Amino acid sequence: MQLYHRILGDNNTKPLIILHGLYGSSDNWLNIGKHFAGSHKVYLIDLRNHGNSPHSDKHNYYLMRDDLFEFMEEKEISKASILGHSMGGKTAIYFALEYPEKVDKLIVVDIAPGPYKSLANPSSSTLNHLNILNALYNLDTENLKTIRDADQELSETIPYKQVRQFLLKNLKRDKNGKFHWLLNVNTLRNELPGIMDGIDINDYTEYTEEQKRREYPVLFIRGEKSEYIGEKEINEINILFPDAYIQTIKDAGHWVHAEQREEFINTVEKFFSSN
Repeated sequence: MQLYHRILGDNNTKPLIILHGLYGSSDNWLNIGKHFAGSHKVYLIDLRNHGNSPHSDKHNYYLMRDDLFEFMEEKEISKASILGHSMGGKTAIYFALEYPEKVDKLIVVDIAPGPYKSLANPSSSTLNHLNILNALYNLDTENLKTIRDADQELSETIPYKQVRQFLLKNLKRDKNGKFHWLLNVNTLRNELPGIMDGIDINDYTEYTEEQKRREYPVLFIRGEKSEYIGEKEINEINILFPDAYIQTIKDAGHWVHAEQREEFINTVEKFFSSN
C-alpha cells in the first residue's frame, strides 16, 4: 500500500519514522516532526485508513507492520528509529519483532504490547473507542452544514470537547462542498477487535534472556494519568523487552506528546543522546 507521508529534515541525517495513533494522521505530529528534523530526516506517515493514505476493508497490526516494511523498502531506508503513539506504537512493536534488523531505536508512546481485551469482555478503553466510532459512523455528513453542527451532534455521545476537536480534524469538505471523513470509519468500526488486539506474551515467556535481548535500545513513554500502561502492561514490556526504559510523564494522559510537549521532546532527546 502506498502510504501518504511528509518528509522533513536533511538527507545526511539518520532517519526517524513517526507513526500516529487511532483517529490521527501525520498532521498531528507536524510540529514535533519539525523539531526532530534538526537532527533526523523525519518521515511522518499516515497509516492505512487514516489521513490521506488509501482506504482498505482490512485493518490490523500485521498489515500495518507490512505496510511500514514496504514503505521503508520503497524509500530505500535500510534502518530507522521508529516512534509510534498508541496504535502506531503497537504497529512499531510488531514491526520491531518481525524486522529487528531494520530498527535503530524504538520509542513506544502510551501503549503496551499485549491485547486490551476483546469486545466480548470489554475494557473501559474498548468501550470508549466503540462509542466514538459509532458516533462518527452515525453522523449524517451528507446533510451537515458546518463543523459547529457536527461538534454539537457529537457532543451528545462524546462529552469531552478536546476529544471532539481532535476527531473533527478528520472531517473535510469535498469539491462539491459536502463533508466526508478522511478516516475509513466503517472499516475501523468493523475491525476494532483487531485494533484492540496485541502480542500474545505467552509466546515469549519461555525465551531465554539472550533470546529476548534486543539489538536496538527501547523506550516506552507513558502518561501519568493514562490507564494504558499499568503494572500488568509493564510486566508484558519486561518480558518482551527486558532492557527497555520506561518513563512516566507527569500530568499527562494518553496524548502525552500534546499534553506535555516539552517534557515529551526532552525525554525522547535524552534517549537519543544516551543511546
